[in-house]
Amino acid sequence: MTDLSAFPITRKWPATHPERLQLYSLPTPNGVKVSIMLEECALPYEPHLVRFDAEDQLSPEFLSLNPNNKIPAILDPNGPGGQPLALFESGAILLYLAEKTGQFLPADPARRYETIQWLMFQMGGIGPMFGQLGFFNKFAGKDYEDKRPRDRYAAESRRLVGVVNQRLAERAWIMGDDYTIADVATFPWIRNLIGFYEAGDLVGMADFPHVTRALDAFVARPAVQRGLEIPARV
Repeated sequence: MTDLSAFPITRKWPATHPERLQLYSLPTPNGVKVSIMLEECALPYEPHLVRFDAEDQLSPEFLSLNPNNKIPAILDPNGPGGQPLALFESGAILLYLAEKTGQFLPADPARRYETIQWLMFQMGGIGPMFGQLGFFNKFAGKDYEDKRPRDRYAAESRRLVGVVNQRLAERAWIMGDDYTIADVATFPWIRNLIGFYEAGDLVGMADFPHVTRALDAFVARPAVQRGLEIPARV
């Protein structure tokens, strides 16, 4: 039987199936990137809910795996060389899972790096900017009388959506006909911008039909529908 007792995180979240990949997450845009990827790859895994309302992410056990106290994080008992691997940062996890399974990342070196380029575009641009807009439009920032911060992030978010829209003008997915980790990374954030952050009108999503079309196709995928609800909130 696989022994994960050397990893302190398993003391707070015991592994019922230690032979499976362990996922520590919450169904946020970053969190569902990994649950969707795991569902798409059909890898056996065991999800664990990291509750922000209970400050689980600040617990010593969670920090032992991710000192940056952010979700998602994974513990793969069957990592490189057959040794356990603990990993955080959603983009790094997507790359790892793609390479581990040989799925959703082109084998051709040039297309592989182009896919990684778009993954980095999401990580460095879409995620941070959409998150700031969400704060100023949905949460405490919405009460600020000065709307210049909100409008700044709205304008940059609109620009970023426009970049994706232009990319999708003649492509089914970000990399063409092939669905990749670039899509898995990007579309949960666009979905969240429109839905949870309630900023679709603010950024003018009606002006970006190619994004809307691809988002609908993304959400229609069975693995995406499952992954969006994992880990289940309790």
